[in-house]
Amino acid sequence: MPLSTSLVAWSLFALTVFWAVGAYNRLVRLRAEIKTAFAAFDTEVTRLLDLLRGMLPPEDALAVSQFDGGSAIWAGLQGALAQCDASLAAARHRPLEAERMGALGAARDALATAWARVQAEDAHDLAGPRVPETLHQRHQALLHGVQAEEQRLAQAVARYNAAIRQFPAVLLALLFRFEPARAPVMTP
Repeated sequence: MPLSTSLVAWSLFALTVFWAVGAYNRLVRLRAEIKTAFAAFDTEVTRLLDLLRGMLPPEDALAVSQFDGGSAIWAGLQGALAQCDASLAAARHRPLEAERMGALGAARDALATAWARVQAEDAHDLAGPRVPETLHQRHQALLHGVQAEEQRLAQAVARYNAAIRQFPAVLLALLFRFEPARAPVMTP
């Protein structure tokens, strides 16, 4: 009789160990998916930032045109680009950290606002648009790519967050400190 009890105990122990290893590997794989999705998102955002940075007038042109009112708009875009660059660099090192991703989302909101001001200024400029239509189209195409990668990243984050909340995997998540992640979603 003790042999069968011992066999059952060892079988349960082995089953628990195999389950724990499998669940841990699943959580690690889901975390790696977030990092992969973030890398693609990072690439698209960097391409968009490079395009916007290329649209900025030279520094000396901003200083000369300070009296036309447009320089403040371009300086706002330049500041938003710098903020987005810094937030992206911080998130690049720890893409699972919610605070860094929240800061990146806020920086992208600031960038969208600054770009909207540039577009609004172009609409009211009697001399014609400062930003050619081809660049507007390129911006829209890149923005579409950023949004697609952002959606993939958000889906990977949702899968990971759901997995670390499921019982009994939540026990491993607590034991190995798997923290909830956040996607850098812009406000609507």
